[in-house]
Amino acid sequence: MDGILTGYYVNEPTWLYLSTILIVAVFFPFHRFWSVRTLDLFLLLALSPGLLLIASEDDTWQSVGYACLFSLTGAFVVRLACDGLLKHRPRLELNLNPAGMLFLGIATFAFLMTKVVTEPPPNSTVDTVKKAEQLLNMDVEDSPAADTPPAQEQDDNEAQAGPAAPVMFAPAVGTIKTVGVGSAIEGQSPQNFQHFAARIVAVLAHFAVVLGLLFLGQRHFKNWHLGLAMATLYLLLPCTAYEVGKANHVLPAALIVWAFVAYRLPMVAGALFGLACGSLFFPIFLLPLWAAFYGRNGALRFGLALCIVGGILLGSLVLSSADTHAFTQLVIGSIDWSVLEFYGTETAGFWSTYDSNYRIPIAAGFIVVVIVLTVLPRKKNLEHLMAHSAAIIVGTQLWYPRQAGVYLLWYLPLVLMVVFRPRLTNLVPPDTEAEQLSKRQQADPVRPAQAAQAISPRSLLR
Repeated sequence: MDGILTGYYVNEPTWLYLSTILIVAVFFPFHRFWSVRTLDLFLLLALSPGLLLIASEDDTWQSVGYACLFSLTGAFVVRLACDGLLKHRPRLELNLNPAGMLFLGIATFAFLMTKVVTEPPPNSTVDTVKKAEQLLNMDVEDSPAADTPPAQEQDDNEAQAGPAAPVMFAPAVGTIKTVGVGSAIEGQSPQNFQHFAARIVAVLAHFAVVLGLLFLGQRHFKNWHLGLAMATLYLLLPCTAYEVGKANHVLPAALIVWAFVAYRLPMVAGALFGLACGSLFFPIFLLPLWAAFYGRNGALRFGLALCIVGGILLGSLVLSSADTHAFTQLVIGSIDWSVLEFYGTETAGFWSTYDSNYRIPIAAGFIVVVIVLTVLPRKKNLEHLMAHSAAIIVGTQLWYPRQAGVYLLWYLPLVLMVVFRPRLTNLVPPDTEAEQLSKRQQADPVRPAQAAQAISPRSLLR
């Protein structure tokens, strides 16, 4: 950052110390030490030291870091799965007024984005930008399987990004090419342009998360201060700063946050989930839960939107294929098949030091948890949907073959939503809301115009 802020340099351990002090000063409930809020804050703060240990060059400390993150991941699954049992949600009083929180959030966002634009972007994000360029230029490939590295050989053993990521990166890449600065950078070196575009899309992905949390607090929590608090804590947590450039990991989380914002519109939520599932694999496990939440009619609209988005993504692969064989290879290569491997995975992570056979019962237990959280309770509200969605996403990392527990940005915004949410028992699926409204009208008739206004699409977004 020295090129922008002269003399400024903060390494990762120092960032951990400073941000922890700020988080405790602003969010710690000093007046209610023995509370669930204290436990939540402790779990969130305990994640970042594990990432520091993994970054160590000592194999012993790396093993300790993976074990810590794996244990914390299991603790989060239990905490989130039991969230529905916590009936009392006392008002969360913050130690900073809204004006100070707004200033802190803006300043932290500026520092984080400065870190993004001044440090080299991850290779995974650059690769996605390259695919977006190919899509814009309609470059076809005769043998994509030969040019695409297998998931095991990708940078930092990261999860393989699906076809939706290049599709969503394409507008930003095209806009950067259109403006003068993008053309100048591209004229100097294609690699410089790709790095510049990778930084821009990372900034946009984090901004989408922050904006989604603000809208969620305003529309569903009925308190924009809670949305501001969620966004500020998301930016302050060291784990966000450590992975700030990995736009492929932030993008699905941003889409899921916006799906919660628009949960009253199943078609919109389904489209967002279609893009999220096409970006990384883990949102797929949320589809049964959301379908059960919506009920039969809402699930049909939700599934229709998923199918439409899936067709659009297949069309994007057609544009990049020279023939039928190349298209088939692209479709097969776009799926991260490594998540189904239980043997022979020799990659860094928690499971690299343990027998892969132990993953089988954990994966089976994960499927059981998904089924239980999908079925129970039978009548769900937004509280259940938030907590169960977060629990399922966190649970995927317990059996994931590469770097289990490390991908914190997958679930961090959803966990913050569960931590800060008030009671939301009145927020039910749109079909259930319409049924309740109909019963109230029969008991106490209102004018037709008022009834139509109560269930109008604009009111569903409130």
